[in-house]
Amino acid sequence: EFGRTPTINKDAGRDHWPRVSCALLAGGGMKTGQVIGATDRLGGEATERPVQFGDVFATLYHNLGIDVGKVTVNDLSGRPQYLVDAGCQPMKELV
Repeated sequence: EFGRTPTINKDAGRDHWPRVSCALLAGGGMKTGQVIGATDRLGGEATERPVQFGDVFATLYHNLGIDVGKVTVNDLSGRPQYLVDAGCQPMKELV
C-alpha cells in the first residue's frame, strides 16, 4: 500500500505517495510499544530510520521462524523466488 501525499491536491484529495507510509504491528513475539523512524514536518520524507516494506516482511518471517535468506517459493514458471528482495533484513528494534 502507498502512503498519501502530505498536501491536498487540486481536487481536494490526496494522491499515492510511496516515499512515506506507516504500519502498525503487534504480537507475534515482537518488541512492541515503540515508534521507529520519523518524517519531516509535513510527513513527506523520512528523516530518521527509513525502512523498506521488505524489512517489515523479513521481520514478520523471522518471528515465524522462517529464514528469508534460504527459503524460496516457486513462481508460476517453477522458478524459485526469495520471499523478500536481497538486502532486506529483520528490523533489529522488533526482534
